[in-house]
Amino acid sequence: MANSPFTSSTCEIPDVAGVPRHIAIIMDGNGRWARKRFMPRVAGHGRGVEAVRSAIRGCIQRGVSYLTLFAFSSENWRRPADEVSFLMQLFIRSLQKEIDRLHENGIRFRVVGDLTRFDAPLVELIRKAEARTADNDKLTLTIAANYGGRWDIMQAVDRMLAKYPEQRGGFSEEQLSAELSLNYGPEPDLFIRTGGEQRVSNFLLWQLAYSELYFTDMLWPDFDEAALDDAIRSYRTRERRFGRTSEQLCQADRASGKADADPLPADPGTHA
Repeated sequence: MANSPFTSSTCEIPDVAGVPRHIAIIMDGNGRWARKRFMPRVAGHGRGVEAVRSAIRGCIQRGVSYLTLFAFSSENWRRPADEVSFLMQLFIRSLQKEIDRLHENGIRFRVVGDLTRFDAPLVELIRKAEARTADNDKLTLTIAANYGGRWDIMQAVDRMLAKYPEQRGGFSEEQLSAELSLNYGPEPDLFIRTGGEQRVSNFLLWQLAYSELYFTDMLWPDFDEAALDDAIRSYRTRERRFGRTSEQLCQADRASGKADADPLPADPGTHA
């Protein structure tokens, strides 16, 4: 944990900035976007890849350090077999096509989730992409695939017990946090869900403890950089107390000489 940027918001108060350090997104609404246009659901997933590119560009330009995207949940195996197959193939094609661009733009790529159900060629492709981009530091892009928040906590417990068998029954929150899938990054400051649903759907259950939640009716393929700015503006209106009173927060801000947050860029500028 000493070398990890992860800090638990229930153990210590994290730094708060005008731009979220970590944004986590449930990319919902691909299928509905396609149906509204009398297209097959899979066409929406393909269009959703463009929104992923836009989100990556927007985060880099706005100074976000970590972006975590929920691509495929452990419950999504319940979907029609042909749709699941298309999603797996889309993942492979997108990774093959995008990894050079990610690397050239200094993006570190990670995948979290139970990869045991994926075919060996896909797992090999993921591991090679992670190794190639491991030293990049402009943005950490994490794809949650076959991921579930409850699975994450359970596998963390198993790993913790295996690592410290002599300590059964006396573990700390920090020790468990160190074994979670996203132990290499801070907790999300801002959680975004598109598509109109207002739930976290078994995503980052531990890590979202003090994240600011933002829900929008916009379907994921329509989520662009202007929509990202709207979410960040909403985030800036939140009073992030972490258990403190408003008065304590004002005193802490005065003591630190905290300045107003920089404005969001009016022009997205050159895309990465």
